[in-house]
Amino acid sequence: MSHPATAICDATGKTLPASEVVPLSALRPKVSQAIREQYPTLPADSHVSMAVVNNARLAYARDVLEEQLGDLTKLDEEVVESLARHEVLSERPFSEAEEDLKLTFGQRVSDKIASFGGSWLFILSFIAVLTIWITANALLAAKAFDPYPFILLNLILSCIAALQAPVIMMSQGRQEARDRAHAENDYKVNLKAELEIRHLHEKMDYLLHQHATRLMEIQHMQLESLRELARARSSESKH
Repeated sequence: MSHPATAICDATGKTLPASEVVPLSALRPKVSQAIREQYPTLPADSHVSMAVVNNARLAYARDVLEEQLGDLTKLDEEVVESLARHEVLSERPFSEAEEDLKLTFGQRVSDKIASFGGSWLFILSFIAVLTIWITANALLAAKAFDPYPFILLNLILSCIAALQAPVIMMSQGRQEARDRAHAENDYKVNLKAELEIRHLHEKMDYLLHQHATRLMEIQHMQLESLRELARARSSESKH
């Protein structure tokens, strides 16, 4: 039974599987620079583990954000940590059925009351009740249960308004908390996307630079070959 190939991380001195160790020269310049700042004695041809690389990327991302935003907030720190752990920040929004399962009885009642109180059904029903109440008491005259100026009706309307207002405020407070959570998640996703795009641009620039360097080396070798052929032909012509 063959054992997997291993390699030594020159930064930490640990022996790891070869798949978890990369050469320092293969990394982007800013990441390799961050590693050399942390481990100044590393030679140019050293190999480092992915843990060291991730820590360097984490430090680089934190430096970029501090340069742009100043002091980092808790949300910014969560984004930087997610970059190091390669986590997905975007969350699937909860459906109404899933959200209802997490609500208490009072919260569900407040949502129903707020939904009904802000509908045309409530307005039309309220107008109908007022019309029937006033018409009935006006027709009953002396036998009216709430004669003009309808003191009982005013008392009921005051109680409804006093109770309805805090219930609607509770529902609005929970809606604001949901909107705040969605806004924070959108901010983290957008910030991580910006950092990932920045890293991608730097990686592409580095790869293009390496590709151009290799092409120049190949071109130089071809020119050397052409010169050797030219010298060989000139020597043959002389003979």
